[in-house]
Amino acid sequence: MRSLFGDIEQPHRSKDEGKERPDNPNKDRTVTCQRTYGRYVERRIKSELALEKVLPWHFENGTAYHCFSFGDVDALTYLRVIIKQQRVEYVLLSTWCMAVTDVEEIAKWVHRGDLGHIDFYVGEIFQASYYTIYLMLSELANEFDGRVAIFRNHSKVIAGFGERFDFVIEGSANVNTNPRSECTVITVDTQLARFYKEEVFDNIHSFNNDFPDWKPYKLKRDEII
Repeated sequence: MRSLFGDIEQPHRSKDEGKERPDNPNKDRTVTCQRTYGRYVERRIKSELALEKVLPWHFENGTAYHCFSFGDVDALTYLRVIIKQQRVEYVLLSTWCMAVTDVEEIAKWVHRGDLGHIDFYVGEIFQASYYTIYLMLSELANEFDGRVAIFRNHSKVIAGFGERFDFVIEGSANVNTNPRSECTVITVDTQLARFYKEEVFDNIHSFNNDFPDWKPYKLKRDEII
């Protein structure tokens, strides 16, 4: 009968066996590990820490916070700071471009329950130039009947409605990490947030028809009981 394991051969003596070995000076050391971050994660951590140094922890209603950065704060950090203060029911986000890591972070907020609903508004080149990101945004938006609207857009606006306060973030930066100086204004004002949602972005006619059943999100406070 054929042996499945072949013939057993006696092991050959290694040429190093029997040699005297010097004492190992590292024998008492044990395994060590170092946690590292990708450049986007590391940059966002630094971005958030820099912003927290100059902004108050609790935003006040009716107040505007004007910020000028020198490449040390990315646009999404402003929204992150607000989400750390409160749960946000709805956000509209307008940008010319964004990165995969931005979509992943927003998706994490949604799946964790920090952000309830979001609509995206992007420029006319977005679907062709950032196709992978467009698919990611579309998949996320479809989870809660949101939309990714494409139009001749170069605005950078984030408006949202939260449990404690409503807000608008207006700035010069797209929602992606970049090393340039940018200016941003955070305004804590319900009327301004409603202006951007109800008067501007809810009425945008999109070039794409990927969300034919989309309807403007209705805030819980506006529901008829």
